[in-house]
Amino acid sequence: MMRNRWRAGVLAAAVALGCGALPGAQTRLPSEPGGASGRSITGAFEGWYDEKDGSHVFLVGYYNRNLGEAVDIPIGPNNRIEPGGPDLGQPTHFLPGRQVGMFTVKVPKTFTADQRLTWTISVNGESTAIPLRLNTDYNVSPFEDAAVHNTPPALSFEAEGASIQGPVASIADALPRTATVNTPTPLSLWASDDAKYTSGTNAPMTKPRPPVTAMWSLYRGPGAVTFDPANGRPHLKTTRGGQVGQPYAGTGDVTATFTRPGEYILHVVANDYSGPGGAGEVCCWTTAMLKVTVR
Repeated sequence: MMRNRWRAGVLAAAVALGCGALPGAQTRLPSEPGGASGRSITGAFEGWYDEKDGSHVFLVGYYNRNLGEAVDIPIGPNNRIEPGGPDLGQPTHFLPGRQVGMFTVKVPKTFTADQRLTWTISVNGESTAIPLRLNTDYNVSPFEDAAVHNTPPALSFEAEGASIQGPVASIADALPRTATVNTPTPLSLWASDDAKYTSGTNAPMTKPRPPVTAMWSLYRGPGAVTFDPANGRPHLKTTRGGQVGQPYAGTGDVTATFTRPGEYILHVVANDYSGPGGAGEVCCWTTAMLKVTVR
């Protein structure tokens, strides 16, 4: 069944606001268009899935209506997930526009359908809040598309290294790295994919796309990060396949330069032929994080 999670995530925010989750706060309808600056940010609940141990995982993204700028909101009253927070691994650096399934929040198997977490974001005088709940309508399968058995790209950060697959990014599982302030630090990745294609409308691919695309970005940190290429997107050199229907492998690099010492979290997302967010299906993309200590 097609699940358009962009709309569903925004609808969840609209319901939270409409129910008076934030009395007295100035609010903007989640469906309102963005602008260059001065706008709100709304979390997006993409869905949830079960782990083998019985625990549950919420898959979460956001929509930053400040389409002309990234926005930094420290963990605290203006950026909190409760109960159990305020810090449950959410970003503090918000990229412009819609970012699908950026991070995960894990809850124990004792967490029930009657319980909820709430992510509240306040910026530019506007507040939004979304619930994270075990609603059966939001139960998703991000590791395999049922229709065509598409699976997410697999990512490794070392040649022949262990791979990560699926939208599983969390700060708790971030891989450690070190860097020197104001010195370009290489970030290499190896990607592979089954070359299958998921479409939210079941329509065939009308225009060839890259088998895998990737993008690095700042997720948290005490300073700015400059990527080369500037958009954080490595040019992936094909090492296997590369044509539609041919299993693919490739590798690519970017560099990251950090302006201040401290601890940074970098985020990477890899999409297959289906594109960002699986074209409306909650499959097939992969996310991971690096924890970089900069001296």
